[in-house]
Amino acid sequence: MILVDSSVWIDYFRGEATPQSEMLDALLGNEPLVVGDLILAEVLQGFQGERDFNQAKQLLMSFEMIEIAGRDIAIQAARNFRTLRGHGVTVRKTIDTLIATRCINSGLILLHSDKDFDPFVTHLGLRVAYPGT
Repeated sequence: MILVDSSVWIDYFRGEATPQSEMLDALLGNEPLVVGDLILAEVLQGFQGERDFNQAKQLLMSFEMIEIAGRDIAIQAARNFRTLRGHGVTVRKTIDTLIATRCINSGLILLHSDKDFDPFVTHLGLRVAYPGT
């Protein structure tokens, strides 16, 4: 299953043609996608108009919803943060650490366009979806 990060959903809803948003467009209806609760909040908070908010909410709610954090993921995310810090990498956003950790622990593939996930790929085995792979 593929978890789509807010970085990709935001580009998709803005109509920005990036390799990742185009991959998302191709995956819709063809591959099982999941939406994380924290990602849902990140995406929906960016809409100004009620109509756009409701349309995006309806689309996002049509996918399986998963809880990103919880006690076990929170503890493992802290461990992962510390591991990366030991490699000289300081992750800028706690939410990215939680998302990456949830994917790693659950065997989910992450579709993203945020370079902050790269150290999780390099050092912790995060699996990612990129166009052409």
